[in-house]
Amino acid sequence: MIRTVWLAALALAMALGLSGCGYNDFQRLDEQVKAAWSEVVNQYQRRADLIPNIVATVKGEASFEQETLTKVIEARAKATSIQATPELINNPEAFDRFQKAQGELTGALSRLLVVSEQYPNLKANAAFQDLRTQLEGTENRITVARNRYIKTVADYNVLARSFPTNLTAMMFGYSVKPNFTVQNEAQISTPPAVSFEKPAASAASR
Repeated sequence: MIRTVWLAALALAMALGLSGCGYNDFQRLDEQVKAAWSEVVNQYQRRADLIPNIVATVKGEASFEQETLTKVIEARAKATSIQATPELINNPEAFDRFQKAQGELTGALSRLLVVSEQYPNLKANAAFQDLRTQLEGTENRITVARNRYIKTVADYNVLARSFPTNLTAMMFGYSVKPNFTVQNEAQISTPPAVSFEKPAASAASR
């Protein structure tokens, strides 16, 4: 009887100790990070799934700038070649590659939309405009998902770096997780500047 009481007391003390040193918080925040990352990946995948239809529609415009279209196709291939597994968020190098690839795709798509403004047929194409609306909505959802992930990882990393919870992190292998950088955020939120020269007036119109 005494042994049972002693073991129960020891178990209670260990539970209280783990709670006090942040173990339960690590469990909770780690799950939140995984959930936030899953939503980021889902939104990036939604965008990738839209691109083939966008490319097919733009190809119907025979005179469309091929270099811009090619960059979108290549950027999508590069971005989708990286497997966004849950393990990726614990690998700084792999996370950086993923981030850069998605940033390149964002830039390529932004340029395509800017260039498309030069083509009246595309601007009047209902299918293209619908795809454009879907893409813009997806970009907004990506921003929301990224911001949620950034906040969740920041909370987790503060716990992993702070004393005494950093001791718990070392004991149970809760390492600091990579996050989206401020520089990359600025790049993504700023559309590329593309200027088109106005055609010179013809001699007949002078």
